Amino acid sequence: MLEFALLLPVLFLVLLAVVQVGAIGRDRLLLSQAARAGVREAAVQDSDDAVVLAALSGGPGLDPARLRIAVARTGARGSPVTVSLEYEVIVAGALAGWLFSDSVTLRADATARQEFG
Repeated sequence: MLEFALLLPVLFLVLLAVVQVGAIGRDRLLLSQAARAGVREAAVQDSDDAVVLAALSGGPGLDPARLRIAVARTGARGSPVTVSLEYEVIVAGALAGWLFSDSVTLRADATARQEFG
C-alpha cells in the first residue's frame, strides 16, 4: 500500500500532462480551422470585420479574448490574402512552471487568392 501512495502523485501528474497536451492539440486544430474559415471569407470579401467574424465562428472552442487575428492583403483580384491567427493557451496550474511554461502561444496562417477586385 505504501508503494501505491508514493506512486499516486506521479501518476496523477502524468495523467494531467497527457490531458494538457491533448487540450493544446485540440486548440491547435481549432486554430487551423479558424484560419481557414477566415481566409475563405477574406478571399471573397474586402471587409476585415467579416473575416474576424468568420474566424471566430470557425473556431468555436477558442476564447475570443485570447485570440489575435491579422489580415494581410496585397494587390487586387488574383493576389494573395493571408489570415494569421495567434492564440494563447493557459497551462494547468499544477504543470505550469514545472513541465510547461505558464502559457503556450499557438500560431496559424492560411493564404488564398482574392476573388474580387
